[in-house]
Amino acid sequence: MNAGWVAGAVRARALREHCLGQAGARRLAASGSLDNALRALSGTRYGEHAHPGLDLDAAQHAIAGSVLWDLRVLAGWLPGDGVRMLRTLAGWFELGNTEEMLTARPGAEFDLGALATAWPRLRAAGRTGLRPALAASPWQDPGGGDARAIRLGMRVRLAVRVAALGEPARTWAAGAAAILAAGELLAGRPVPVGLRSLTGPPAIRAGSLPELAAALSSRDQWVLAGIAAPGDLWRAEPRWRARVEEDGAWLMRISSLDSRVVLGAVAVLARDALRVGAALEVAARGGSPGLLEAFDELA
Repeated sequence: MNAGWVAGAVRARALREHCLGQAGARRLAASGSLDNALRALSGTRYGEHAHPGLDLDAAQHAIAGSVLWDLRVLAGWLPGDGVRMLRTLAGWFELGNTEEMLTARPGAEFDLGALATAWPRLRAAGRTGLRPALAASPWQDPGGGDARAIRLGMRVRLAVRVAALGEPARTWAAGAAAILAAGELLAGRPVPVGLRSLTGPPAIRAGSLPELAAALSSRDQWVLAGIAAPGDLWRAEPRWRARVEEDGAWLMRISSLDSRVVLGAVAVLARDALRVGAALEVAARGGSPGLLEAFDELA
């Protein structure tokens, strides 16, 4: 058993203790206002980053940033291959930074530190040099230089990179790929060829949501199971998030002090932060019974 992995796994398990969980997040959602919710976070790990007075966008950015901070701290306890795993998983934050750069009014930036794959070079390249900068990095060529192509290409590449970590990350990436493919179909665009390794070649030729679901391998059909109408696709994402969280919690229960504990912890931490971010939005909108009901179904 690698001593570096033992130290990192112990740290990862400790981080999970700071999660609010479904019940804690719902209390935030029902708190009546954004400031009330942010005050309720005082004393939690989220409260170190998100505080009363922030607007919703800034507060949600701070909640997500708290996970990135945890990953950066955790990386200091891990051996080299553990840092590489976290760098792959932190690709979501690099994608977020890039998407902000593509907007007319970019917002706050996630500070990835040593977990950056290419962000300092992407930021330096700017919008006009972004495609060649991506092509020269592990993100690879997104297939186009416009904002939509870059966003899509980076999402495809992130899914492929995460899948390379092995199970259950491959299953998570394949589920995300299926949802991404479905969204492209519903927008009247073909399934991205770059998803072939995750969805299987037949899915690339699908022309409708039912065709796509049927073309997926039996082990990957779970994310679109029972979803045939375009109006039902929204159900796939909370299903996907629940699967990631369940798998992550399972890894933390059954694993020795090794890489699987760390992978599971990242999944659980990320899911908790997404739920807390959603709770802040509900609170900011007043936390009405209808909004709370929607929160319960989606979160």
